[in-house]
Amino acid sequence: MPGSANLNIMLKTARKAGRSLSKDFREVENLQVSRKGAGDFVSRADIAAEKIIRDELMEARPTYGWVGEESDEEEGKDPTRRWIVDPLDGTTNFLHGLPHWAVSIALEHKGEIISGVIYDPCKDEMFLAEKGIGAWMNETRLRVSARHSIADSLYATGIPFSGRIEDLPETINDLKKLMPNCSGVRRYGAAALDLAYVAAGRYEGYWERNLNNWDIAAGVIIAREAGAMVESISTAGDPLIDGNIIAASEVQFNKFAKIIRE
Repeated sequence: MPGSANLNIMLKTARKAGRSLSKDFREVENLQVSRKGAGDFVSRADIAAEKIIRDELMEARPTYGWVGEESDEEEGKDPTRRWIVDPLDGTTNFLHGLPHWAVSIALEHKGEIISGVIYDPCKDEMFLAEKGIGAWMNETRLRVSARHSIADSLYATGIPFSGRIEDLPETINDLKKLMPNCSGVRRYGAAALDLAYVAAGRYEGYWERNLNNWDIAAGVIIAREAGAMVESISTAGDPLIDGNIIAASEVQFNKFAKIIRE
């Protein structure tokens, strides 16, 4: 598949970070873990992976800005471009030995995400997209699901945990409206992979509230380049700013969004 020099740098970096994380994942019981907040953990592996990513990206593009989950935001000499990185999306899964987590890297230009990479080392699945060239998983072109009927469809979301419990009533209300009418709802605990799975047609739609931009930046362009519509749950908002996201195939979006937004 075609790709820019920046995308190739992102792919190489994601694989390098993935190899580091995979080594620690095999020894997950021995990880040194510190509590970052209620229900939100940070591990030695997480910090080490971000350092790998930061070193690789900033060496290749030293003028770009930086936003990462585990480090301070930094404006680059080139104010129009910045990396947006989650070195380990699905930290809680990782710490519990669940093989569902990913490295997420996005490149923003003038406020728009133009490239994204999400790498799942456990399954060796590399999801990638660049503006105008489509979305891919390894060597396979991605397209969203063609299912029209909500009754036949599978959706994904996040369920608030300790520390985000104020979001629980809205989520329960969403589930009460959606679950009686669909094939099922999954909560796998990795927002980047949820969006990648919408792009791959594994889910018909995904929604979640109060995310950070590094959780979803790469997933947004991958989903859109695969044919998904991606918006804020608030119709006037921007998911990369307000953190409230809804994504679905074009044939599903209006019906699905109406249920969530009511």
